[in-house]
Amino acid sequence: MSQPRKFGNPAPLGLSAFALTTFALSLHNGGIGQKLGSPPNVVVGLAFFYGGLCQLLAGMWEFACGNTFGATAFSSYAGFWMAWGAILRPDYGILDALSAAGPTATNHALGIFLLGWVIMTFIFFLATLRTNLGMCLLFAFLDITFILLCAGAWTAKVHVTQAGGYFGMFTALIAWYIAASELIGHHNSYFALPNPSLAPNNAQRAIANPDYKTEEGD
Repeated sequence: MSQPRKFGNPAPLGLSAFALTTFALSLHNGGIGQKLGSPPNVVVGLAFFYGGLCQLLAGMWEFACGNTFGATAFSSYAGFWMAWGAILRPDYGILDALSAAGPTATNHALGIFLLGWVIMTFIFFLATLRTNLGMCLLFAFLDITFILLCAGAWTAKVHVTQAGGYFGMFTALIAWYIAASELIGHHNSYFALPNPSLAPNNAQRAIANPDYKTEEGD
């Protein structure tokens, strides 16, 4: 009899890809990259291959593991990074087409693009309220990041975009922490990183759902 196929946990890969790419872009959004003389196009490679391709693969593996939320979130943000990389690539002509319409049209177009991700991220945030503290904070700060970047693009206020960059850096650190908490444990290290659960206990579940029955060992 063949043994059922076992999959590893794809979440640390997806979280790490998201964190590193977000951190790199946020350094530029926050104005730090410009001070160091680094052009923002350096993010394009990460957007396509790490934040994009690797996160998409993590999302597909989450589907195989039966995790619909993880699959939808990772695959969606993979699409975001690939789209952002396409916007930054000169040979795609997206920025040139927007620039031809004028700076105001460019700002509004980018604002509309980011507004969609504000809405999408808020939906993901609502789906984390009973998961764990790390995931809940991740999507809360990510939504704030998108709100600030959207407002900064729409109003052409550089300091608002820079604030979004700093929130983005903090969001990336949270994603890295969650990834580390799933990679590092007593099975392979001398310590484990806590990530408190937000799921209600059995008594609270029974009150919320009278048909709920505890399993043996709960």
